[in-house]
Amino acid sequence: MKLYGSTTSPYVRRIRILLSQIPHEFVELDIYQGQGRQILADKSPTLKVPCLEDDGQILYDSRVIYRYLEEKYKYSALTWNEENQLTLVDAVNDSFVSLFLMQRSKISADPDSLFVRVQKERITASLNELNTLVEKGEFANWHYPAICLYCLIDWIELRELHRLKGLEHLKAFREHHSDRIEVTATDPRN
Repeated sequence: MKLYGSTTSPYVRRIRILLSQIPHEFVELDIYQGQGRQILADKSPTLKVPCLEDDGQILYDSRVIYRYLEEKYKYSALTWNEENQLTLVDAVNDSFVSLFLMQRSKISADPDSLFVRVQKERITASLNELNTLVEKGEFANWHYPAICLYCLIDWIELRELHRLKGLEHLKAFREHHSDRIEVTATDPRN
């Protein structure tokens, strides 16, 4: 089993944490240029990470990879509520990735443009809802949605994308899980 990706991607990190007790090879790529970009193009027509290769099967997306691993290793199926939690996490991830790529590409992000405004609205609404769900105990178990939420919040802090002001439950959630062995082993700061 091979997992292709970058150490800083929150989507890759969630799968790395999930695979922490499963023998696999992690192939770290520079996904934006050179040989890493070519390897990614050879493995995934989406040109996105993560990408998992196992027993001749190639899977292109973290949610699809989770479903594959769920079936292969008999993980508990996600409930509809957990699927919705993942949708919230992924909405924030996707919006921040779009804004991050604009910034990294030196594209001016007019805050009044429809694209930027929609991304920021989505981020605010979804983070507020996730904060409420954490407060209600919906992420009390260390399961796939909680892993995804942790990777999101840690990535936001790593990239300094949001101050998380007023989102104390999300910050406390991150702090509570920051010493887990699989979390420290996959920390992109190391």
